[in-house]
This record gives sequence, C-alpha cells and structure tokens, in this order.
Amino acid sequence: MSRYEIAPMPAPLSAEVVALLEGVETATLGHWRHWGFCDRRIAPLLPGRLVAGTAVTVAIPGPDSTLLHHALGLLRPGDILLVDRLGDERHACWGGGVTLAAKAAGAKAGVVDGPCTDLAEIRACDFPVWCRGIAPITTRIYDLGGRLNHPVAIGGAVVMPGDAVLADESGVVVLSPAEAEGEARVALARQERGRVTEAKVAGGEKLGGLSGASAKVAAALAGN
Repeated sequence: MSRYEIAPMPAPLSAEVVALLEGVETATLGHWRHWGFCDRRIAPLLPGRLVAGTAVTVAIPGPDSTLLHHALGLLRPGDILLVDRLGDERHACWGGGVTLAAKAAGAKAGVVDGPCTDLAEIRACDFPVWCRGIAPITTRIYDLGGRLNHPVAIGGAVVMPGDAVLADESGVVVLSPAEAEGEARVALARQERGRVTEAKVAGGEKLGGLSGASAKVAAALAGN
C-alpha cells in the first residue's frame, strides 16, 4: 500500500454560493447550528477577515510536510486548504513559504489544526490563515506519507473535500455543498432582521422587550 492516498480535486462551489456565504457571519449560523464548527482555538492570524471557499483537505503526520508541499501545486483559485495534523501540536507545517505558494495559486485561505510559524511573513503576504497559534519548530520533507482530498478532522469538525468553508474572526464553520446555499440565505435574512432590531434599540426600545425575554421574566415572577 502506498504511503500516499490521493483523490481527485473536488468540484468547486458555484460563484453564487460563495458570494452568498461571503455576506454571512459564522456567529449567525451559530444561532441555530450545533455542528460543523471547528474548535474555537483555531483562530485567525489576520484580523477582520471573512472568507468563503471550497475545501481541499490534507492530512499529514507530525514532523512531515511532504504532501502539503505537493498539494500546494494543485490548488485552484477559490480553494481553502484545510490541514489535519493528526493530533500534532508541536510542529508548524505552515509558514512564510507555504503562505506565498498558496496565495500564488489563488487560494483564499488556509486552516491548520495545529500551529503555524513565520507570523511576520504571513502578515506581509496579507493571506488569511486560521490555526492553533505559533510555534518555532517546523516540519520537514521526511516523505512519511499522508492523505489528500479524503475526509479529515479539523478542530473536531469532519471536513469532506468540496465542502463549503466559511471563516471569520469568530471562527471556522464547514457546510456540505447541498446545504450551503440554503443556510446562507437563512443567515442573511436573520442578519437583516438583526439590523432592524439594532436600529430599534438605538432608538430607545429595550432589547428584552423586543426579544420577549422581559415578558418571560415577568410571567415567571407572577407565578405563571
């Protein structure tokens, strides 16, 4: 059996779905969804970014980044590369060189379930990366093997190649292609309702009255 298990590149999401997702905040989806969210400790290295794109998945072991380097040569515009580190939190597989290669390929972001390095270079590239912090010990080309475009686990979330990925300052969420458009449209409608509520609160109305929370408290105090 080969050390490397490589599947074809996934079908990209439609431009319409990506555009819809780019108007959605991950926290809006968090109002009703309980799955698909990566561990909150996978956090952005660049502030104020929101990206959406097609998941390309890589799983690489501990100190080795051979397959990651190969995968960078396959990335397409609009892809988001998600890297399963198979539990390793010591070795940084993503640094300045990987960032430059991903950006040159037209990828939209990287999400690493482990640490990165070369923070100054990542910032200089102006390329969005989500990870578990910074580490000085890097991976090397050890040729240990890995999997490309197979299911991976990123911060407790299962990611399939071709899934829709949405990432912003609040975190990372993964949606199946079949549900991405519907969830995006529900989220956009909810955000619009939220803006109406915010305007009312700014105008002097009480949030508890608008949400119904104050009525529930009053009913409980009355013994109902």
